Amino acid sequence: MYLALEIAKYIIDKCTKDNCPISNLQLQKILYYIQREFLQQGEIAFPEEIEAWQFGPVVPEVYRQYCGFGALPIRMRYMVRIELDDIRMINPIIEKKRILNPWDMVSDTHSSGKAWDLIYRDGAGDHQVIPQELIKSKG
Repeated sequence: MYLALEIAKYIIDKCTKDNCPISNLQLQKILYYIQREFLQQGEIAFPEEIEAWQFGPVVPEVYRQYCGFGALPIRMRYMVRIELDDIRMINPIIEKKRILNPWDMVSDTHSSGKAWDLIYRDGAGDHQVIPQELIKSKG
């Protein structure tokens, strides 16, 4: 298990090195997909909670760290230690999701019956935690 900020730094570093920088919105979605994959494998990627915000699932600590970039690409380099087995699970998610239109990822995470939708409930659950079990089972 890692801190969410460690995984975020790994994602940003990889995307910067691959000349495919991402925005904070994309970063949030990719973190969500990574946590979902880990949970579905019976593991936890990071212990921080994911909340249901207007534009989808958000890890508040990571959002606050990078919100100053707005919609601009985050181009930063980091040295982050991630285990090889975890990299093998994380990299395909990054590579598949970073090329998508960010709003397509928003549409996906907002789909009816998915974890974000069940918690957000048209704004009634704004900033409420999305339970890990719901992320695992409903995606």
